[in-house]
Amino acid sequence: QSKGKKPLFVQLVLDNIWSLYEAVMKRDKEKIEKIVTSLGLRIGARESRHADPKVHLNAICSQWLPISDAILSMVCDKIPSPLDITAERVEKLMCVGARTFDSLPPETQELKSAFMKCSSEGTAPVIVFVSKMFPVDAKALPQNKPR
Repeated sequence: QSKGKKPLFVQLVLDNIWSLYEAVMKRDKEKIEKIVTSLGLRIGARESRHADPKVHLNAICSQWLPISDAILSMVCDKIPSPLDITAERVEKLMCVGARTFDSLPPETQELKSAFMKCSSEGTAPVIVFVSKMFPVDAKALPQNKPR
């Protein structure tokens, strides 16, 4: 950066986003048309003529970089399949704190096989796993908010 060179992420990703943003906000129709055709997008006339440029920008970005598809594909690619879980990992997930798996009630221990099968049958037990919890002030809970 000290020699005027940009990082690769800036060159390949951010510059393109900034260029699109600038073109839409300045309403540079030629540049917008060039970007839209090069990306192969179909933007409706209603969005392109809208008074608020953010509507036009949102229409372009939602087709070019749909966040929901990107997140779902990343989750599918990076998170391991539940079927690949080991028996030891299941026992750790089922035990809280210093408790051991053997100290759990027999009914709970029977859930281990269902946990490992990940069955979607109607007779299979429903298992819910909360992976992350955030502390929230009691005043922020809906039942404690003033009406």
